[in-house]
Amino acid sequence: MAEAVAKSAISKVKRFLIPYMFLLYVINFLDRVNLGFAALKMNKDLGLSAEQFGFAAGIFFIGYLIFQVPSNLMLHKIGARVWISLILVIWGFVATLTGFVNSPVHLYIARFLLGLAEAGFFPGVILFLTYWFPQRELAQAVALFMTALAFSSVIGSPISGIILDHVHWAGLESWRWLFILEGAPAVIFGILTFFILPNKPSEAKFLTQQERDWLTNEIAQEQAEKAKQQKMTVGEAMKNGRVWLLAFIYFFGLIMGLYSISFWLPQIIKGLSKSYSAQTVGFLAMIPFLFAAIMMVVNGSSADKKAEWRYHTQIPLLVSSIAIFAMLFIKTPATSIIVLSIVTAGAYAAFGPFWALPNKFLSGAAAAAGIAVINSIGNLGGFFAPYIIGFIKSHTGNVYYGLATVGVSLLISVILLALLPKEATQGAKQY
Repeated sequence: MAEAVAKSAISKVKRFLIPYMFLLYVINFLDRVNLGFAALKMNKDLGLSAEQFGFAAGIFFIGYLIFQVPSNLMLHKIGARVWISLILVIWGFVATLTGFVNSPVHLYIARFLLGLAEAGFFPGVILFLTYWFPQRELAQAVALFMTALAFSSVIGSPISGIILDHVHWAGLESWRWLFILEGAPAVIFGILTFFILPNKPSEAKFLTQQERDWLTNEIAQEQAEKAKQQKMTVGEAMKNGRVWLLAFIYFFGLIMGLYSISFWLPQIIKGLSKSYSAQTVGFLAMIPFLFAAIMMVVNGSSADKKAEWRYHTQIPLLVSSIAIFAMLFIKTPATSIIVLSIVTAGAYAAFGPFWALPNKFLSGAAAAAGIAVINSIGNLGGFFAPYIIGFIKSHTGNVYYGLATVGVSLLISVILLALLPKEATQGAKQY
């Protein structure tokens, strides 16, 4: 009986929460990386060099760094429904206003403010999911949620390309409409979120009372067990060596790989042929991200079934790194798209298993602080990756030399993962 209730509860939570959080993350990530598509026309209008574009892409993460820890502590205190709603509305307004910048400095300011506004969303959702999923279900849940990283580009790439080629309303350039049209959904869904998102299982009307009780007790038992093994305060979590090791792994591997691809892929594909329109680039960019979405689900599911998360993070990053180095020797567009798909799939597939690792030893307010530290420090890689590639391209004329630097960074992350204590990387089997 208990097993049937457990399976039913987990299944309902996956069906109700994951699709909605997935949709919010699609909107979130698209507003963050559509700069890469806007660059196809915006860079010329604003007079941006490759290095300046890289800086504009990266300064987002300086703002992103500042607000993550206090934001997660606020979410833990007042609940996800109010806090996530507020985050959505604010970043939606900032994203829309980016369509009215008139100089590189204006763009830098808009990107910094967008980072500040978006800062609490992702670490907040990761924390939120730990309130709903036991450890043995978490990697797959996070992977399903984070497939939005890939699907935002699968969906957004062709839409962005179409907007750039065809939307010139009211005398505004198409890249301006790109920011305006793709920023507005965040405001709309921010309002909806306030009315439909439950804070915790005990408030979930889509569960039966038995399912609410089982899930609440299961999560509480796990939290108590972690506290018994190592009770950690917020301050201790922020100074914990394992938290910082995970932050550096996230920095060198997952984030450097993610944002080098997200911001530069449209320009890399555009460089494969002078005949490609923005719309063609958009449809070609779908291919690597579609492959990445599939691999995220497969790898996250495998990690949970085997109750092993380190190697499921390590191996995809290693494959992505090797494929990045291979890009130096690829000459044809078709082969380039295939290898770019491998690069993208490896970088993205590591996310689900990685985010199951902190939940092995963090709970309560310490989890809120620890997850935010990992995400905020790690996301500084989002500043360095696009800027390094832009800097190297400006001085060498070759974007692939910059990508090779990112390949080295991924290898560093693979090595750091080997240093994680064994008990932090393995856990109980599924039901």
